[in-house]
Amino acid sequence: MKRILTATVNNRAGVLNRVTGLFTKRHFNIESITVGHTETPGISKMTFTIVVDNERSLEQVIKQLNKQIDVLKVQDITDEPIVARELALIKVVTTPQNRLEISGIIEPFRATIIDVGRDSMTVQVTGDFEKVEAIIDLLKPYGIKELARTGITAFKRGTKKQPAHDQNRYTLIQ
Repeated sequence: MKRILTATVNNRAGVLNRVTGLFTKRHFNIESITVGHTETPGISKMTFTIVVDNERSLEQVIKQLNKQIDVLKVQDITDEPIVARELALIKVVTTPQNRLEISGIIEPFRATIIDVGRDSMTVQVTGDFEKVEAIIDLLKPYGIKELARTGITAFKRGTKKQPAHDQNRYTLIQ
């Protein structure tokens, strides 16, 4: 089963190696990793998409990750309401005759053309996994010269106000 984990860590040398080493020891396949700075200096957020065989193994690796010195917090956000995005850069084979056609294909995806060469065009798209897959499938017939994807980066959605029994009062839920 596929799981999405986030880890908030101190931004120090070797942290990524130690964290991924734990996944390796448990024989988890890491499908994607994204790492970046957070709003707090010296703190980074890692997002892992992993494949696990069972819940018990997942629980064990989360416990072990939480014991790591530079790991501040680990969460399995797979079943939570989340905001998740991926970035893909797609270099497509083009001719002067089909550039307009390709532009028409990418426009509904809100993708952008970020580079144009004599025989290629580079498209940037962001969105969920399905959106990225859909645009790639539509561009394949033209010929994809090169493709680079970031993998998913995600975090939990903010709290929402829901009406309580009394229509004039609201309760905060998470």
